Amino acid sequence: MARELRRMPDSDVPALMSALRAALDGSGPAILPFDASAPAPVGRVVGEADVSRPLRVEDPIALVIETSGSTGTPKRVGLSAAALLASAEASAAAVGGMGQWLLCLPAHYVAGTNVLVRSIHAGTEPVVMPEGHFDAENFVAHAARLTAPKRYASIVPVQLARLVDAAEEDAETAEALRTFDALLVGGQALRPELRHRAEALGIRIVRTYGSSETSGGCVYDGVPIGATRARVKDHQLELTGPTLCNGYVGDPDRTAATFHVDEDGTRWYRTGDLGEVADDGRVTVLGRADNVIISGGEKVLLDAVERHVRSLPGLGDAVVVAADDRQWGQVPVVVTTTKGVELAGIRSSTAAVLGRAAAPARVVVIDAIPHLPSGKPDRLALAQLAATSG
Repeated sequence: MARELRRMPDSDVPALMSALRAALDGSGPAILPFDASAPAPVGRVVGEADVSRPLRVEDPIALVIETSGSTGTPKRVGLSAAALLASAEASAAAVGGMGQWLLCLPAHYVAGTNVLVRSIHAGTEPVVMPEGHFDAENFVAHAARLTAPKRYASIVPVQLARLVDAAEEDAETAEALRTFDALLVGGQALRPELRHRAEALGIRIVRTYGSSETSGGCVYDGVPIGATRARVKDHQLELTGPTLCNGYVGDPDRTAATFHVDEDGTRWYRTGDLGEVADDGRVTVLGRADNVIISGGEKVLLDAVERHVRSLPGLGDAVVVAADDRQWGQVPVVVTTTKGVELAGIRSSTAAVLGRAAAPARVVVIDAIPHLPSGKPDRLALAQLAATSG
């Protein structure tokens, strides 16, 4: 059965939350939040070229999240009310109970929408930070408006870094962060050094892993939450559980390529990540399966190179990207804001841990690392910089 799909700007959070509540209980249309700062398509069918018809999706989809994914190709992830509420229930159980949330991320991202879903599930009203530049002063001011006994926020590592920098200099900021029962940090890898600094201040950090396809974070600190299960098949991490999406709206081929059903009827999601699952079920994510280069005939996992480089003194903000090379085919290149970095030391240290082919070919120093609105480094822009630096 087809269901109306209503596009809504993420800037009007109260209206979005009201519509989302109706979408979840079935009394209103499905919702597609969009970035209010970006141009919105008018009157098209999701996944189809016909622009004259209203937007519609199939039941039981209640929410559609538009995301470019790691490849840059747009995806429209269709999520049911059952999946979203299963995610909210599992998250609450994992962090210690339902509570009130501070919304720090755009509501058109699954992490932002999840704050609204979890608030609806808990019967609480979220406090909404204004759009634009994120800073500790604003965070502290809005955190003071939280009134529930249990308090939570979902943030990305770049936001956590700004909060920790401020908290190390200002006792009021540190105390405000300690009032949260948990700060959920996801969206990209969390540097161990940053986590250690936060925990030294008495801040509870929960590292999350998941995607729009899993209704957001479904693995907390390496442990699958709720009924989520993980496995590795053909070296790729796969996930299953009640939080999985229905598929990609208007794209059955991509859905079939990403989700598959075992003989026992279990439906699995291919994450596109390389990973490991221990005997006790603990998950370790090694990096994107598509973020691998061949350098001199050897495979090099750029995420592993980046993790190692970031562990070196002064290189916590480093991003490692690929660049073409006449001799080796492709090589890793380090982009950082740290001046005076010695390439020889980075090369020898990386080669000792990961092998000669993984040793970065050069270091590119820039004034600031460009980021996407999600808080992730803009790797395309950085790769273009690396390409012109050789």
